[in-house]
Amino acid sequence: PTWKTMAEEVGANGAVWSGWKAARDALRQWREESYRKSDRVVDLGRRLLEGYASKLGDEAWDVHEQVCVAALDCGEHDTAKLSLQALQGRFSGSVRVKRLHGMCLEAEGEYDEALKFYSSALEESATNIPLLKRKVAVHRAKGDTAQAIKELTEFLEVFMNDSESWMELSDLYIQQNDYEKAAFCLEELVLANPHHHLYHQRYAEICYTQGTVDGLELARKHFATALKLNPDSMRALYGFCLVRITLN
Repeated sequence: PTWKTMAEEVGANGAVWSGWKAARDALRQWREESYRKSDRVVDLGRRLLEGYASKLGDEAWDVHEQVCVAALDCGEHDTAKLSLQALQGRFSGSVRVKRLHGMCLEAEGEYDEALKFYSSALEESATNIPLLKRKVAVHRAKGDTAQAIKELTEFLEVFMNDSESWMELSDLYIQQNDYEKAAFCLEELVLANPHHHLYHQRYAEICYTQGTVDGLELARKHFATALKLNPDSMRALYGFCLVRITLN
């Protein structure tokens, strides 16, 4: 497939088109605000890259990267490969492009090849955070939870302030029914950001699941804190009520 055939397919499917400037501005806004509108990104991006790439200037490369990730989200591997090939031709040694290559391998189920590729790329950039996180994602996709925990624990020894990784590690421990270690991960998050209601809520849920008297008391305390920080949280309110009923 080529960009022309892809763009013709979009037109045949009746995608809304309000001009290339409007499409460029929409894609730019979604990039800046981290909106995940994958289907619309693919539709608009393909038409932009087919008919208006020269008008985009250097921004065309940002659009290629954006379209590549969005296409993987939508399972449109051919579209992703077209953008990947364009980026490889322009930035052959870029770590960001290598990450996209690895993600394409993941999308096709080539997990072992993706791991080898990431390991090779990390030899050139050993502390590249996106590549290290992709390795964890591959192990999780393979169902190798123990190895994912090992990799993520090693990652957090270096990047201790990465809240996203602490939350991910907590989820992995919950999968293994290791609630004590999952609670520890949330304690780190609560200490780092005590005004984030979701951290208190999540910690309370883990404490409630443990089922001990001390755990229930902690759960009540942190559900109450979550409600104080966000009075509209129905989940925290429901959790608080469950704890009161259980304690009584």
